[in-house]
Amino acid sequence: MNMLDKIQSQLEHLSKSERKVAEVILASPSGAMHSSIATLASEAGVSEPTVNRFCRRLETRGFPDFKLHLAQSLASGTPYVNRNVDEDDTVEGYTAKIFESAMANLDHVRQQLDMQAVNRAVDLLTQAKRIAFFGLGSSAAVAHDAMNKFFRFNVPVIYSDDIVVQRMSCMNCSENDVVVLISHTGRTKNLVELAQLARENDAIVLSITTSGSPLSWESTLAILLDVPEDTDIYMPMVSRLAQLTVIDVLATGFILRRGAKFRDNLKRVKEALKESRFDKGLMVPGDQH
Repeated sequence: MNMLDKIQSQLEHLSKSERKVAEVILASPSGAMHSSIATLASEAGVSEPTVNRFCRRLETRGFPDFKLHLAQSLASGTPYVNRNVDEDDTVEGYTAKIFESAMANLDHVRQQLDMQAVNRAVDLLTQAKRIAFFGLGSSAAVAHDAMNKFFRFNVPVIYSDDIVVQRMSCMNCSENDVVVLISHTGRTKNLVELAQLARENDAIVLSITTSGSPLSWESTLAILLDVPEDTDIYMPMVSRLAQLTVIDVLATGFILRRGAKFRDNLKRVKEALKESRFDKGLMVPGDQH
């Protein structure tokens, strides 16, 4: 079994301190692979003997042997594609792997999601006088999707993937503005600087990111998605799906928190959009039924 998959399967059987080690490794496998035992222990907030005990629990002879197995696991996938996909996989093979990986990891994220953080995030969003959604790279697409959802909620919403526009927006923030920053790694310097800038201007910073990341430290509130996907090596896939799903959760919470009268307004918006679409029953060219 791939070492990362093995860690994932053993999570519920680990002690509390061993689980901390596992979560640090799953959040950044390549980082763990290049860490010393002292560094990894410090990041997990445990002792070095705990790290060694964790490694032996996974049937390795200690930390150096564990890192060797971890390196082999990272090398088993096709670099810059997906860690579960091999070079000679068939269409059926890599399709099945991607779907199975997505479903398994989304379920993992669901089980690990902090409901109190989600509830607090919904509170902040429903009370906001203005909301900004920012991300860079693949996370920019998630921020854009969030803007599309929240735009119909009768609250001013801003989106941009231009760092200059993002910086100017954060400089013009004020109290009760909410800036939502989306980053899987949480290590993108520009986004960390945006968090600092927004907070300096009295805004609330909500991040969707990885635990222990610089972005999570700079946020007012962080929704932590510890997806075992190293985007330094592989193309972002499951992490992006997890982010999109959490945006759906927040949008749903927003709608429910606003009450029945608010949902009536959404119904009117939906009905107004009907004129822009063809009727469902309209026959398409080539349809013989």
